[in-house]
Amino acid sequence: MKLILASATALMMASTAMAQPQTTLTVANWLPPAHPLVSEVIVPMTEQITEAAGGTVQTTILPAPLGPPAAHFDFAVNGVADITFGVQGYNPGRFTTTNLAELPFLSDSAEATSVAYWRVFEDQLIDAGEYDQVKVLGVFTHGPGEIFMKEADAGSADVLKGAKLRVGGGIVHEVATTLGAVPVEGPSSKAYELLSQGVADGILFPYESVNFFKLIPQLDIGISVPGGLYNTSFYVVMNKAKWDSLSAEQQEQIDSVTGEALARMAGKMWDRADEKGVDAMDGQIAVSSATDTQLETWTAALQPVIESKLAEIDEAGLDSAALYDAFKAEIATAEAELQ
Repeated sequence: MKLILASATALMMASTAMAQPQTTLTVANWLPPAHPLVSEVIVPMTEQITEAAGGTVQTTILPAPLGPPAAHFDFAVNGVADITFGVQGYNPGRFTTTNLAELPFLSDSAEATSVAYWRVFEDQLIDAGEYDQVKVLGVFTHGPGEIFMKEADAGSADVLKGAKLRVGGGIVHEVATTLGAVPVEGPSSKAYELLSQGVADGILFPYESVNFFKLIPQLDIGISVPGGLYNTSFYVVMNKAKWDSLSAEQQEQIDSVTGEALARMAGKMWDRADEKGVDAMDGQIAVSSATDTQLETWTAALQPVIESKLAEIDEAGLDSAALYDAFKAEIATAEAELQ
């Protein structure tokens, strides 16, 4: 009788799985497979989706980039790929709510910032409508952006004045300009070339990126700024028609391993990668903490930038002051959860 019951249960489970519509999701990727964002976030995410859906949803990470990083959001909108990820800052002017997560002096923990970001995004930021054309699986940030330069006086409040700094997209360009630096635009993959050829004197980057892009031999000093001078916001999104084609059960299963769970996994990855970056710099880059004078000078200088970025959120129809307070409160809560 036990054997019969066990067999019947197995048959019922199998028939339920068979009754679920089968689907395969294509996942676009523009980073090297060894990059931790791919190997420790995107790959595990796809595996967790398949597992959560009981095998009724399969995923395939495409072997070659479909196009430049900036095009990936539209790849999801237009169904060129089912799932894409990227940096909102690569599309200037398109996403204003991400300003909140990219502000300076937020947190030293990518996990805390990312979890808080998702909570505020899900609760309020999504109402701005910037992501109405897709299903958002997650938003998160990398670790705090710090200062790295060739020969320079690390303790000077004017250390950035006139320095040519490689910057990426988002708020970092304005941060560099406001602090007196000369921004040098270029993708992360060109950072080594810019530094080695003297086109740039330094870079604003998290520890992870300095290490991953093999920039350590090109740099002499690092300045650690509490909370970072900036953060970079990332998205993971899905084609809306593909999402709507899934059963309600499959959608619920995917939601269970994305959202806050995805933001936390990504934040943990960035924190681990930053720790590895710090270790790799030992004895090669002299990293010091920002002085009180530097912090006072930079905080005062960047306040108008913060206010300007928050004003853009107001223009999107949201209350930026309330959001800023809510975000900082959520970061404090998330940091306490890590204790």
